[in-house]
Amino acid sequence: MVDVIASDIIGAIVIARHGDRQGFYQDPISYTASATAITPLGEDQEFQLGSLIRSIYLNASSPKYIQGISPATDLFQQTQVAVRADAGGEGGVIFDSSIALVQGLWPPTSQASISLANGSTVTSPLGGYQYIPIESVEPNEDVSLEGFTDCSLLTAKTTKFYNSSAFLEKQAEAQSFLNSLPPFLDGRPVTLSNMFNIFDYMNVQSIHNVTFATRLPPTYLEQARALANYHEYGIFTDPSFDGIGNIAGRTMLPSLVTALQRIVNNTDPLKLHYSAISYKPFLSLFNMTGVVATGQIPAGIVNYAAAVVMEVHQPSAGGQPFIRFNFKNGTDDATFNLYNLSFPGFDGGSDVPVPTFIDAFQPAGVNNTQWCNVCSQNTTRGCSLVTAASSSHFLLSPHHDKISPVGAGFLGACLTIVVMSALVAALIFFGLLSVGKKRRHHEHVSDKDGSSVGSLHKGDSLRH
Repeated sequence: MVDVIASDIIGAIVIARHGDRQGFYQDPISYTASATAITPLGEDQEFQLGSLIRSIYLNASSPKYIQGISPATDLFQQTQVAVRADAGGEGGVIFDSSIALVQGLWPPTSQASISLANGSTVTSPLGGYQYIPIESVEPNEDVSLEGFTDCSLLTAKTTKFYNSSAFLEKQAEAQSFLNSLPPFLDGRPVTLSNMFNIFDYMNVQSIHNVTFATRLPPTYLEQARALANYHEYGIFTDPSFDGIGNIAGRTMLPSLVTALQRIVNNTDPLKLHYSAISYKPFLSLFNMTGVVATGQIPAGIVNYAAAVVMEVHQPSAGGQPFIRFNFKNGTDDATFNLYNLSFPGFDGGSDVPVPTFIDAFQPAGVNNTQWCNVCSQNTTRGCSLVTAASSSHFLLSPHHDKISPVGAGFLGACLTIVVMSALVAALIFFGLLSVGKKRRHHEHVSDKDGSSVGSLHKGDSLRH
């Protein structure tokens, strides 16, 4: 597509769903999921996606080549890239997908070799395999890529949705179809509230089980998909921009905004930021960016290896950098398509000024320190420490019985120890204080992104 504004691409943010996997089950209320495993098909889907992104953005002869990034013919440069992968509910599927995708981006190369003093040359294993650092984002330590589990207010919203008149009407409409499904399932409850698990089982079996695929009536899979789309979009979106239904996308925003700020800062080497996720954040982000409301993208579950690329452009004539939003729905699309965005503060269009995007989305972002309060959670993911620290003033309340000066001194000393211990523990949990190297899933890992530090203002350093 011809650029509306002559510009150079100075960076890109990639958000991709995992590839094909084995079946699994997730609780329809809490969304706690069982572990599963990626398949060779899933690995190939991710590798092909990475190869496509490489051909578009790392190929020096491509019109969309990212200016200043190490080209496809050169070795991987760690300072230019940040890769993060959800290591939560689906086991290692998402992390394994990220490994396959980055191998498509930076495949083995004969350049990964070294000459020794004795005159011999040694090439890295597997034909020059490039070791790409990947940050394993553990949900119990960092909510950014999986902020939807253990979120009490989202669970309450889900229950309310299941009891709504609209949901009950949809279930009544679908009841005849649901009644016909038990012969094709594995004993899963056949209710609309369990629709994702029903569709997921049928989808996995249709891909991998030839007997099932030939037995299933031709329209059944698409009928199940349509009901699952209604089910999932109703849970992981919200009419309010900063509503709890958008929590899956809102927890990603701090890292995405920080990536944008780094890319447009000409003193920062970051060029490419990639997050590997499940399908849930896509629904929230599509809802918030307006691509569903404007009818450009259907309200539903994205396919395996679906991906968004947010291109960051710098106008050739100077001025504010802007974003272009591209989406590829897995193998349904041969390449990425450009979409217009529409959200509060932006009337619509393909070129969104970076400051406009940040000013609109940054306030809706939820970081680790905010998540406990936003989700009304006070036990899991370290929220008990936050609760203890915030409620410690209770011990010094003037409404309690008087105690002696000695007792007050002792209580004050003990309280100080308790509060400081809770504070230190909370700082360690939220990554604000380090006492040692954080565990990662990959032998070579990158530093974690920090939370967003504010919008761009006049005087901020921009790339030119």
